[in-house]
Amino acid sequence: MQTAEIRGRWLAFFADRGHTVVPSASLVSDDPTLLFTVAGMVPFVPYLTGLVPPPYPRATSVQKCIRTNDIEEVGKTPRHGTFFQMAGNFSFGDYFKEQAIQYAWELLTTPESAGGYGFLEKDLWVTIYLDDDEAFGYWRAIGVPADRIQRLGKESNYWSTGQSGPAGPCSEIFFDRGPAYGADGGPATDDDRYVEIWNLVFMQYLRGEGTGKDDFEILGDLPKKNIDTGMGLERVAFLKQGVENMYEIDQVRPVLDRAAALSRRAYGADHEDDVRMRIVADHVRSSLMLMSDGVMPSNEGRGYILRRLMRRTVRAMRLLGVEGATFPELFPASRDAMSDAYPEVKSDYDRISQAAYAEEETFLRTLTSGSAVLDVAVAKTKKAAGAELPGDTAFLLHDTYGFPIELTLEMAEEAGLSVNREAFDALMSKQRAMAKADAKAKKTTLADLSVYSAFRAQGATVFTGYDTLQTESSILGLIVEGASVTNAVAGEIAEVILSETSLYAESGGQEADAGLIVGPGYELEVLDVQKPVAGLISHKVQVRSGEVGVGDSATSVVDADWRRGARQAHSGTHILHAALRQVLGPNAHQSGSYNKAGFLRFDFSWNQALSPATRSEIEEIANNAIRENLEVVTREMNLTEAKALGAMALFSEKYGDRVRVVDIGGPWSRELCAGTHVSTSAEIGMINLVSEASVGSTNRRVESLVGLEAFRDLAAERAIVSQLTANLKTPKEALPERINDLLQNLKAAEKKIAAYEARALSDRVPALLATASRAGSVMLVAENLGTLASADDVRMLVTATRERLGSEPAVVALAATVGEKPVVIVATNLAARDAGHKAGALAKQVAGILGGGGGGKDDLAQGGGTDVSAVPSALDAVRTAVAR
Repeated sequence: MQTAEIRGRWLAFFADRGHTVVPSASLVSDDPTLLFTVAGMVPFVPYLTGLVPPPYPRATSVQKCIRTNDIEEVGKTPRHGTFFQMAGNFSFGDYFKEQAIQYAWELLTTPESAGGYGFLEKDLWVTIYLDDDEAFGYWRAIGVPADRIQRLGKESNYWSTGQSGPAGPCSEIFFDRGPAYGADGGPATDDDRYVEIWNLVFMQYLRGEGTGKDDFEILGDLPKKNIDTGMGLERVAFLKQGVENMYEIDQVRPVLDRAAALSRRAYGADHEDDVRMRIVADHVRSSLMLMSDGVMPSNEGRGYILRRLMRRTVRAMRLLGVEGATFPELFPASRDAMSDAYPEVKSDYDRISQAAYAEEETFLRTLTSGSAVLDVAVAKTKKAAGAELPGDTAFLLHDTYGFPIELTLEMAEEAGLSVNREAFDALMSKQRAMAKADAKAKKTTLADLSVYSAFRAQGATVFTGYDTLQTESSILGLIVEGASVTNAVAGEIAEVILSETSLYAESGGQEADAGLIVGPGYELEVLDVQKPVAGLISHKVQVRSGEVGVGDSATSVVDADWRRGARQAHSGTHILHAALRQVLGPNAHQSGSYNKAGFLRFDFSWNQALSPATRSEIEEIANNAIRENLEVVTREMNLTEAKALGAMALFSEKYGDRVRVVDIGGPWSRELCAGTHVSTSAEIGMINLVSEASVGSTNRRVESLVGLEAFRDLAAERAIVSQLTANLKTPKEALPERINDLLQNLKAAEKKIAAYEARALSDRVPALLATASRAGSVMLVAENLGTLASADDVRMLVTATRERLGSEPAVVALAATVGEKPVVIVATNLAARDAGHKAGALAKQVAGILGGGGGGKDDLAQGGGTDVSAVPSALDAVRTAVAR
């Protein structure tokens, strides 16, 4: 049974039983505490927790997921994958435990010919929570023998979010692969013989605070009992397809086979090679799916995880003996295997492949740079007669150069060294602890979202700002310092929840509106407008005057000038996007944006800098579109209809079933967008590109001023040009040549001055030699040079004087004032060093007297400090030290 068929049977089964089929959400999670969608239930969390009223009583989905916490297990077990698809059915206060159990058993055991999965009942085991006698009774009622129902503890059979909130027991269904795969004893043995295929979570309790999976108190029952179940599509697929693991199923095996062909090694011939091929197959698919959802390789956040997956792939291929580029072979194999289920991987492949291939090329170059660092560390270790590479070197290679530790271990072993793995692991643990603390802090900060649930339960906030800048409404709620209150007084900062508002909440890259909320006896200045939970708009305000209370009438008033500028900037962003794609092609896809009155910033997928000519062409196309006064049309329609019209959906945005489509000049610019826009393009005024730069190996960023701000910037430049033409008495068209001539003349003059100063310094050497005196067995020059331009000047005099003193033991110590601070540089020749006089030790001693620090090599060293008056004492100290 192919994976696509398993998916189809799931959705059809639950749709026939009254469940709303919900399309998979993006791998990029809405939850700010998560980098990715890590489980099938993540998109439904607001409904399961009661934060947002559910739009349906029961639902089903097959959700794309990414989970990398077990990345080291990938390839080693039959079931661990970083990308997986989780089939789920959900009930929001509708059916509960009995019905969920019946549904699961029916779908699993119904024959294939009747639309089920056709598992034999004798091959299935069930686990329940220790004291969940209710679940035990329901499983027995449908015919599961008591000896195949095992009771397990909280660690494995109790679900919660890890913090105060919903919780409940779970029941899991396992498939027994038979005695050839492990010991008897059922799932309690925790053996690979028993494969978990379905987990049923019975969300029925409210848990209190706690530190671990089992260290918390149950506070009572939830007002509504929910069901959250998940069946692993890949796990069912490998069982139904009769293969050994998830890497051999129809959606993954083609990449594995391509890796085997490229490496000229047979899959199944060597265990270590097999693990590497599975890693390649898994990671290439995960990378493809992440990039199809808009994630691009980078050094932080989601991009870092993607980069790690891709670099682990390169490493695995390297260990298979392939050192050249392989992504042009591997990624198309994954595209072809996944495109039936996810057509976007095919339609977006040009964009995906451009970024993927560039990332591989970059890492192959990085491998060269990192290898040089490793070679130096190996040489240093061997010189010190060591046998172990330091852990901090391995960590540097991992953290800075992206070397997986296995690659460092391999290369060190080739050099005959081991690696201090304990020190490396300690540094990695420290890094993970910092990241975990940061994630925990974010989770704690956002845990207070529950304060909004009562307001959201009254309905979604109505946004009227598309049609009006002023709307009468009423105060539904007030929040001060995270707690719901009844009133707020002058001077306080508060959040205001209105039933309707004309003020735009920050989203889609557009900054929130500025404005006021006014009512009888009070005035509130709007500081920010956000959407803390789906469907609810919250206004952060400062009470300027009076006192505001819940239930008061309120009028939201948008700052008209601010909104005008915001509309210009947002429409300008769309026009700039269209112009970029017209010049660069469809692969120049938006990857992020920010716009506010007078300014826009636009990130797009591209891996090279734009030439000045290209920038000018893009700017001209955008401004021509503005000049043509193109009509801007907004329409609401179903998402599928919008996509059929060719409307561009941006990866960073989440869309509901109904979307808003913004056309500028018809199909020339057609995007899904909930922002505010001008009526015709001429209202934008003008676009002035002011910068273009890299924001990663596969992304560029352009910034532009818009409207009046663009004019002001150009007017300022005109004033500068006018001043230059007047001062240089040169027409503006001749300014570049004139300024270039001046620069060349300036460089020539600076070169002459530098030569004169160098000669002047050289002329001081004979006088310094004349001061040489014997200190013990050493000829010593120790003089104060007075004020010099730089420490380099002092160094030149020191080395020149040392060379002129000949081969007998000699020490030169010269001091000078540079930038109002004392500098001393000490040099020794070979004979002096053989006599025990080290420049580094002398410089360190001198620097202490000057109130600073210093040191260096035995032949040349520098010291400095803050006390210029101590220079004579410092030179005396050199004389004393050398004379000993």
